[in-house]
Amino acid sequence: MDWFTAPDYWLSRLVFQRALAGVYLVAFLTAALQFRPLLGERGMLPVPRFVERVPFRRAPSLFQWRYSDRLFALCAWTGCAVSAALLAGLDGLLPLWAGMLSWLVPWALYLSIVNVGQTWYSFGWESLLLETGFLAVFLGNDEVEPPVVVLFLVRWLLFRVEFGAGLIKMRGDACWRKLTCLYHHHETQPMPGPLSWFFHHLPRPLHRVEAAANHVTQLVVPFLLFAPQPVATAAAALMILTQLWLILSGNFSWLNWITVVLAVPALELPSGHRPAAGGSTPLWYEVVVLTAAALIVFLSYRPVVNMLSRRQVMNRSFDPLHLVNTYGAFGSVSRIRYEVVVEGTRDDVPREDSDWREYEFRGKPGDLRHWPRQFAPYHLRLDWLMWFAALSPAYAGPWFGALVERLLENDRDTLRLLRRSPFPPDEPPRYVRARLFRYRYTTWRELRETGACWDRTYVREYLPPTRLTAVAHRP
Repeated sequence: MDWFTAPDYWLSRLVFQRALAGVYLVAFLTAALQFRPLLGERGMLPVPRFVERVPFRRAPSLFQWRYSDRLFALCAWTGCAVSAALLAGLDGLLPLWAGMLSWLVPWALYLSIVNVGQTWYSFGWESLLLETGFLAVFLGNDEVEPPVVVLFLVRWLLFRVEFGAGLIKMRGDACWRKLTCLYHHHETQPMPGPLSWFFHHLPRPLHRVEAAANHVTQLVVPFLLFAPQPVATAAAALMILTQLWLILSGNFSWLNWITVVLAVPALELPSGHRPAAGGSTPLWYEVVVLTAAALIVFLSYRPVVNMLSRRQVMNRSFDPLHLVNTYGAFGSVSRIRYEVVVEGTRDDVPREDSDWREYEFRGKPGDLRHWPRQFAPYHLRLDWLMWFAALSPAYAGPWFGALVERLLENDRDTLRLLRRSPFPPDEPPRYVRARLFRYRYTTWRELRETGACWDRTYVREYLPPTRLTAVAHRP
C-alpha cells in the first residue's frame, strides 16, 4: 500500500534507531553497575521482598518467577550487548521479523527491570524509554520503507512529552507564569552540571527570556510537528536546540537525550544513497503495525484526559507494560536548595566535637569546592534520591535507614556508589549521622576569593548518631 510507507524518511529512521540503541545501552549499563546495593538480594530495597507482595499482573517481570543477583546481572549485561549490537546495525542484517524481535528483546528486559525497580526506577524517563522502545519494534529495517503510522505515533509521543510538560508548568508554580522560575531552578535542580553555576548567574532578563522560550517550545511548537514539511522539520529542530540547551544546564539522566531522539523522525533528512527496500511490504507486517497502532491510539485516551484535566498529574504509567504514559517535570520549582550531608566517626562516644568525616557522593553537592561533573545521560540513582530525601524525610523512609546500615558496615557495593568514603575498608565507622544544610551558589566574588562554588548553612539534624546493634536487621 503506497499510503502505508514514507520512503523519504529512511535516514531519519536509521538515525532514530541507532540513537535509541545508544540510550538503551546507557540505561542497561546503569542497571548493571548499580543494582546490587540498590535492588539486589542484600540491597536497600531487595527485589525478592518486592515480588513477594506485588503480583505479576501489577508488575510484569522476568523476576516475578525467579530472582537472583546473577540473573539480574545476566539480564542487564545481555541488554547492554543487544543494545550495542543494535547500535552497530544488527537489525539491518536480519530478516524483517528477526529485526523486530531484536528490538523487542531490550524492551522486554528493561521492562522487567523497571517493574521491580521500585523507588529507584520511579522516574518518568524510564517509562519514556519503554514507550519509545515499544514503537521502535514496529519501525522495520531496510527490507521495508518506514511505516507512516509509526512515524506519526513517534511524533504523537513527542507531542505528549513536550505539551504535557508545558501544561504542568502553567498549571503549577506561579513563577512559570511570571517567568521567574529560572531565577532559582539552575541552583535548586536535582543534580547540577558543570555549567549550572554559570547559567544561574546569567542576567535575570535572560532568565525570563529562557522561561518564555520554554513556554513557546512546549505549548505552541508541538502542534507544528503535524504540519507539512518543512514546518515539521523546523519544529523538531527547535525542540532539539531547546533540549541541547537543557543538556548544557544540568544532569537530567537521559530525559533530554531521548527527547532529542524522538524529534529525529520528524526531520526530513537528505535522502542521498540508501539501501534498496526488498520489494512490497509484507501483508503480515502491515497487519502487525496497524494492530499495534490501534492499541496505542486506544490507550492514549487516558493520557489525553489527564492533559486536559485541571488536576493533571505527571510521570505516571496507565498500564503495567508502560505502553502509553503521561509525562512532565518541574511543575513547581524550589526556591531553596537543601542537602543531606552524611558523616561518620570512629569515636566510641559520639559528640559534636568528635572526628566526624563526610561521605562524598558522585553527583550531588557536598564538598563546597568540588565542581559538579557531567554525568547525564548516565543516571546516578542514589544521588537523585538524596535530593528528594532533602525535600522531605518521607521520600527516604523506605531506604535511608538501610543506606546508613550499609555505611556502618563499610559495604563494598554501597561504597562504590559514592565518590569517596572517609574510612578505610577494614575500619568502618562506629556511628553515622546525617545533617541538613542549606546550599547556595557562591557569587563571582566568593568564587574568586575562596575557590568554592557552593556555600552552605547548617539547618538541623536529619538523623541522630546511629550505630549497628545486635538486633539490626539485614536482608
